[in-house]
Amino acid sequence: MGASGAPHRRPTMKEVARAAGVSHQTVSRYLRFEGAGLKEATRERVAAAVEELGYRPDPIARSMRTRRTGRLAVLLPGVGASGPGRTLVGAVAAARAAGYAAEVLSVGGGARERAERLAELAGSGQVEGVLSLAPTALGAAPPPPGEAAVVVSADYDDRMRGIGAPADGAPVADLVAGLAAGGHRRFLHVAGDQGFASARGRRRAYLEIVERLGLESHGVADGDWSAESGRAAVRDLPEGSGVTAVIAGNDVVAAGAVRGALERGWSVPGDISVTGWDDDPVAAYLSPALTTVAVDLERVGARAMERLIAAVHGREAEEPCEPLTRVVWRESTGPAPRVRRGGE
Repeated sequence: MGASGAPHRRPTMKEVARAAGVSHQTVSRYLRFEGAGLKEATRERVAAAVEELGYRPDPIARSMRTRRTGRLAVLLPGVGASGPGRTLVGAVAAARAAGYAAEVLSVGGGARERAERLAELAGSGQVEGVLSLAPTALGAAPPPPGEAAVVVSADYDDRMRGIGAPADGAPVADLVAGLAAGGHRRFLHVAGDQGFASARGRRRAYLEIVERLGLESHGVADGDWSAESGRAAVRDLPEGSGVTAVIAGNDVVAAGAVRGALERGWSVPGDISVTGWDDDPVAAYLSPALTTVAVDLERVGARAMERLIAAVHGREAEEPCEPLTRVVWRESTGPAPRVRRGGE
């Protein structure tokens, strides 16, 4: 106890590393292998720092001298980031299915801070593998012998916004092509926030398919993932626009677009068809039920975890073959109206 009666704070491995002028991975190897494999001068500096600070390894970590702990760690950005939700559920479920316990850790800061925490965990002996669901500043080199396996997912950015498979906008082409087969020729895209790679991907896919099929676009309305952005985009369509189908950035935007159409006295899909994205659970219960794109985010997390488990066992992960997205056709889309609104 200190003079104030409060317990002394245990010095950390990072503080030992700073005092010795080495990396915390070096301190970890010194403690786990009693300095074996390190230069004599390095061993002496680390030993002196350990003695000076009175560092003692965490008793739980000290008891785990082998990598067979049955535990894996999943790193996320700070709590303020967008929640990974279903992706994390999929990752944890895949770990449990393989017989592992998965612990989720939220790390504040950016890629460098996550890299430091990741390296510390990999060398702690407490886990067999570490999965980061956001980028780190860690290099591509494999971990030193005796350290845990590491996999850094390429699916999300620092704020857990999709940048990999979740940002693939290709299914927009299936939506537009399906509507074109029903006679639709003039479209409107209500985009999501362009700060998201997913919104940019859907916008790009929309423009490409419209041009490729020789269709017409009334344009791209700037949106922010809100229902109001969808409502306003449809309410603002000028009479005579000829738009008979709206490709919305997500299901929330689509719900707003449906509301905007109804406020103008248009029926959905009789006068105008509307599509969304995400297959939110409520989408099937709207009136009309919403045509949308289902994204298997649980599978995104499971794939990342399967890569980590394969690395733990020293083998290559199997290449996935099943698609992560599929179009779900429902009541909000139908054939193009034979007689256009208002004599258009």
